[in-house]
Amino acid sequence: MGCFFKNDAMKKIITLFIIACSLTTAAQDSTKTKPQFKLSINYNSNLNYYGRTDSIKSSGLFPLAELWFTPKFYINAAPIFVNNKLQSMDYSGSVATVGYQNITDKWLTNIYVLKPFYEKSARLVQSALKAQSGITVSRLNKIVNVTLGGDVKFSDKVDFGATAGLDHLIRIKKKDGSVLVFDPGIYAYAGTQNFSRTYNKRKSDFLLFPGNNQQVTENVQKFNVLAYEATMPVVYAKGNWQVIATPSYVLPQNLIKVPNRADLSEQGKNTFYTTLALKYAF
Repeated sequence: MGCFFKNDAMKKIITLFIIACSLTTAAQDSTKTKPQFKLSINYNSNLNYYGRTDSIKSSGLFPLAELWFTPKFYINAAPIFVNNKLQSMDYSGSVATVGYQNITDKWLTNIYVLKPFYEKSARLVQSALKAQSGITVSRLNKIVNVTLGGDVKFSDKVDFGATAGLDHLIRIKKKDGSVLVFDPGIYAYAGTQNFSRTYNKRKSDFLLFPGNNQQVTENVQKFNVLAYEATMPVVYAKGNWQVIATPSYVLPQNLIKVPNRADLSEQGKNTFYTTLALKYAF
């Protein structure tokens, strides 16, 4: 399964690849040397970036085209259309990804490079992102899958991120050949945060002259937990079709707040949202 664009820049690609491994059949393996093309339409009910949002609630629609040269190497691209009370399905930009995945009975590895092309007028929280690259490694077993990952994000600053998660895959094969998959999981996301801090610093006394207070502004970078999230991807697959629903509940952490400057502060709260997708593989 390809990594379709997510509001928080690829974080759910991990569980989707695990589900894809579960859906693989012997018939598909027999044609694994042939390139495969996939198209999907995806909808996100509440766009957010690790629980961070803009001042208005936005939903998103993003068609996705994927080209898998082999089961390991892929490229994809998705235009992003944003809908809210100020704009109706306006084009906000596109995201392209080049990646490599490797799946065995016990391990899943994914390496990707992501390049967004946002419009200057885009109001998305993540529109400052210029590029991202990352790697995730999952240890697969019947009881619980354990995932660890890291990434680097490029904007006007360079930020580093980390992911840790647990999920449990439930696969139900039906008599008509269709497959139903559930993959409940919990994840923690961390990363660097860049912000400015202003404080008063008192100069030292000099002889008989008392020191005075001086306002100092400094740039600060900290590595913090950004969010916790619970997800429940559900996939129904039959033939070349897949229907995907991913309800999620995200709890943002360590929101940056600037006193008396709401425009410079991060907006965010505990949020429930759903991602829906319909996919066809040629």
